[in-house]
Amino acid sequence: MVAHAQEERRYDVVVVGGGAAGLSGALALVRARRSVLVIDDGRPRNVMADRTHNFLTRDGMPPGELLAAGRAEVAGYGGEFVSDEAVAAEPQEGSGFRVLLAAGPPVAGRRLLVTTGLVDELPEVPGMAERWGRDVLHCPYCHGWEARDRAIAVLATGPLACRQALMWRQWSTDVTLLLHASPEPGSEEHERLAARGIAIVPGRVAGLEVADGALAGVRLADGRRVPCQALVVEPRFTARAGLCASLGLSAEVERSAGEAVGSSVPAAGSGATDVPGVWVAGNITSLSDQVIGAAAAGVQAAQAINSDLVDEDTRLAVANRRGSG
Repeated sequence: MVAHAQEERRYDVVVVGGGAAGLSGALALVRARRSVLVIDDGRPRNVMADRTHNFLTRDGMPPGELLAAGRAEVAGYGGEFVSDEAVAAEPQEGSGFRVLLAAGPPVAGRRLLVTTGLVDELPEVPGMAERWGRDVLHCPYCHGWEARDRAIAVLATGPLACRQALMWRQWSTDVTLLLHASPEPGSEEHERLAARGIAIVPGRVAGLEVADGALAGVRLADGRRVPCQALVVEPRFTARAGLCASLGLSAEVERSAGEAVGSSVPAAGSGATDVPGVWVAGNITSLSDQVIGAAAAGVQAAQAINSDLVDEDTRLAVANRRGSG
């Protein structure tokens, strides 16, 4: 076991990740009169998005404002925050965990809630990363309303491309499927796309075209130009699971139609992992969670953590009573 000269601050729960899942879990825990520390490295997944959507009573709120309001609520009940990166965790003798930070001294928690989310790995098309979350999109429920009635192009990079095109057709009659490096759709998919008026354009996409600060189209390798005002892509959703890996929890590959689409840390319905005392919530374990879903998962995990701590507190109290009797 690593020795540290400085005595560690110890909490009932250390929450790693200050997004919707982490803050919602922290809020439920501090309201349960638990001591809570939230470690946040300031890299939210939705930092490029202008607005948060489908969050009842908060639809349209900028993500930064939503997180700031959440931090204020947690702090109002006594929750603490550290702006740092949790690089590893290790079990402590007896129970609990020591969390090692990139810059500050280590901290300790009886339980861990890991909500570090995921990374969107985009296709390698020049200019795409710069427009991610603005007019390069992936989720119709997050951005469909804003892209309604616009020219929408769907970049085929995975098994869900045809399904994506059909889905986005709900928001616009002008939808084009760009085959890029994908094979030609089968006859049944061709018929489904044609029935919905979705054009299919072969050829690899070589870059994006921007005019007046907005997406104007894509440029194909053969020089052709396809006009569009929104470009839909399917990123690879990779769990930010380094902290979990330090505890022996490996992220597993997620597949769709037999093809890998990302990775996640497996967990039970409450977020409990295979390591006793460690819970996960949000996109690190559920790739499809939107903000409100991640928030709900954080609360569910918090309830399970508090229940587990109640059991431990009771066991310790019984042992103490017997020892002093």
